[in-house]
Amino acid sequence: MSAETSPRMRVTIVGCSGSFPGPQSPASCYLVQAEHEGRTWSMVLDLGSGALGPLQRYLDPTTLDAVVLSHLHADHFLDLCGLYVMQRYHPRGFRGPVPVWGPAGTPQRVGLAYYGHDGTEVSEFSFTRVVDRATFRIGPFSVTARQVNHPVEAYGYRVECAGQVLVFSGDTDMCDALIELAADADLLLADTAFVDGRDDERNIHMTGSRVAQVALAAGGVKRIMLTHLPSWNDPEVCRAQAAAVWPGQVEVAAPGLVIDL
Repeated sequence: MSAETSPRMRVTIVGCSGSFPGPQSPASCYLVQAEHEGRTWSMVLDLGSGALGPLQRYLDPTTLDAVVLSHLHADHFLDLCGLYVMQRYHPRGFRGPVPVWGPAGTPQRVGLAYYGHDGTEVSEFSFTRVVDRATFRIGPFSVTARQVNHPVEAYGYRVECAGQVLVFSGDTDMCDALIELAADADLLLADTAFVDGRDDERNIHMTGSRVAQVALAAGGVKRIMLTHLPSWNDPEVCRAQAAAVWPGQVEVAAPGLVIDL
């Protein structure tokens, strides 16, 4: 395929607030799109609390080709409940299940969140369990999962499309798996919920400086973008902590931001 006809990845920041929706942003949700075989393919990385509303500015969520979940904390998956309602009750009728990739227990967790009891699998979604080093294809996207460093089963994802590489850390502290995942990334979207000098706990989230250390250790990373900042974080403090380590520009995610890779 020539460069002129190669699908280009477009990433839209739907939600980037850490741990809960903030006053300006929903929780975690990143829309990834590319033209392929005569149509636009669309998937979201996470569908966290508050994300379904603004996602509708960009597309009909029932037409998503995939929802890929990093883990099962509410700020990363909970708006699947709203998508279930859209799927089941839209007056247009049911178009078929939306594919959902997620950790072990995803169908049961969605059933528990919506119905209030465990073990419910809903026909409005087709679920696939993610495991460490799994690779799967969604239209033009090749997706690789690595289990990362968080208190629950959690994954970072490497999305490749026509030579472009997007890496989404999910929620994690520094770890070898993320370093391997991030090698030669065109864009590293990285969890920056913690702040150096304030948050001493490890094995949960990264700070700006640790994001930069991951990118340097990975090698070949072209852009880093800090995301998953809770509303009490000062973005400029996080940016400065990353910039003290990273030699290039440090970007901070914002809702509505569109990145063409």
